[in-house]
Amino acid sequence: MAGSTWLVVGLGNAAEQYQKTRHNIGVMAVAQLAQELKLGFSRHKKTNSFIAEVKTSENKIVLAYLDCYMNESGSPTKSLLNFFDIQTENLIVLHDELDLDFCDLRIKFSGGDNGHNGLKSIRSAVNSGDFYRVRLGIGRPITQQDPASYVLEKFSKTEIPLLPQYLTAAAAATQLLIEKDLTSAQNLFNKKAGQNE
Repeated sequence: MAGSTWLVVGLGNAAEQYQKTRHNIGVMAVAQLAQELKLGFSRHKKTNSFIAEVKTSENKIVLAYLDCYMNESGSPTKSLLNFFDIQTENLIVLHDELDLDFCDLRIKFSGGDNGHNGLKSIRSAVNSGDFYRVRLGIGRPITQQDPASYVLEKFSKTEIPLLPQYLTAAAAATQLLIEKDLTSAQNLFNKKAGQNE
């Protein structure tokens, strides 16, 4: 996997009121990775996104979050791939996942959208599901609450203290995926974030 250019996109809703909600955990994880790499984001008008770029010893990495709503993620993602001349196979999308418990993390390559509007938009825009996903569990509501409203809520008082470690694990998993390979990242991180020691 070494010697390539990678695009890492964190999914979420751009509007300020959504910034700390469950649906925006992908953006939060990309921001964590940027912080660890000591990078700052800048507006990239041509692709309707905010980006940060870094060259490691072997790879170039473009981190991005999109200036749009979740269901519009496809167009700016495709624009970023085209602008930086990155193949879909070198795209990593970090996103919330209802079907995983909070603090569960799964890394995979390819697949459907599982009802996720951001993934659905990206798959449609790039005409492929063949990209990497870092699936960040947020769990399902324990009541009869509509999942669509649940994902737009802020994290609970019990979840907030666990977020820093969770986001750190997501950032580390993404780096390992890029710098080594899928199997290595899966073996280390496809479990609860607190079990990575």
